[in-house]
Amino acid sequence: MRVVVAPDSFGGTLSATAAAEAIAEGWRRTAPDDELRLLPLADGGTGFVEVLHAALGGEWHEREVTGPFGDPVPARWLRIGDTCYLESAAACGLHLVPRERRVPEVAVSVTSRGVGELVADARDAGVAEVVVGLGGSATTDGGAGMLAALGAVPVDADGAPLSGGGAPLARCARLEGAVDLGGVRLVAAADVDNPLLGRHGAAAVFGPQKGADDGAVAELDAALARFADALAAAFGVDVRDEPGAGAAGGLGAALLACGARRVSGAGLVRELVGLDTELDKAQLAITGEGSFDWQSLRGKLITAVARGAADRGLPCVVLAGQVSVGRREAAAVGVDSAYGVAEHAGSVEASMADPAGTLAALAEHVARQWSKG
Repeated sequence: MRVVVAPDSFGGTLSATAAAEAIAEGWRRTAPDDELRLLPLADGGTGFVEVLHAALGGEWHEREVTGPFGDPVPARWLRIGDTCYLESAAACGLHLVPRERRVPEVAVSVTSRGVGELVADARDAGVAEVVVGLGGSATTDGGAGMLAALGAVPVDADGAPLSGGGAPLARCARLEGAVDLGGVRLVAAADVDNPLLGRHGAAAVFGPQKGADDGAVAELDAALARFADALAAAFGVDVRDEPGAGAAGGLGAALLACGARRVSGAGLVRELVGLDTELDKAQLAITGEGSFDWQSLRGKLITAVARGAADRGLPCVVLAGQVSVGRREAAAVGVDSAYGVAEHAGSVEASMADPAGTLAALAEHVARQWSKG
């Protein structure tokens, strides 16, 4: 039996490559004769650039940029031909914020400035296009920090620059200066299709993951609404309701305002790494991520793999750290069965104590049900 193993990363525990290897290890214990094709994937969030480099090669460009707290952090982007691929998480990712600092006062104050510095570095290197992977961010500043690094600084009514995250944007009167892209085309590779504001927006949906409580969520949503007015005035287009505007703490909105073309991050990776070609030759697809939940159904990687499998009449199985999607919702996107590592291991704590080992054990169990060998 030919099986395509195409997972995303598992939160902060396993990279996509490590997850694929763990699944393969467990599967082979049960079905050693099955032919496994390991194809680690990403949807624009953490691991996006590493997955593309593993599949396509390219030239790394490394530099220090401003991290979420304003301190320098090492980051890199990938050049393939005249295209730059970068991920916002490299500069302002949630993995750069220790768990003990994921609290309301931090959630409203971290910045996306480093993302703009990466874009500027690629611009200065002479690329024609910059593809920004959106996802896994610690920020909810609407991309204000990124724009400031590119020349358009949010200011208050007195013309004083506003910096330090989303909260100061409540005083944003306008953007001063112009974004300097040097003719570079922008592409926003979003892992979700959320709008900027409201109950499905950047603050309400993703803020709690970053440490925002109800008060901080309300504060950020109001500040982003004010910033959306400034974006509309500066760029002549109102993007607040556009799909993907809420991605990566609102970075999607800033990119769309700058004229970026929005694409599905999962769909882009699917195309570039040749997932469809592999599915054409397979009898089963396996995918997964840290948490298979309702957000997974809004354009994340699992849906791309499942739909690709469904188009070919292939069953698709999800192995995830935790599963909270019901059977009916999973089936609607092409998932035949979903299995949780935590449930199989007995608890979340047990699964987290040995992420690779417990994922391999789950794969060994699932292979008994799905392998034809």
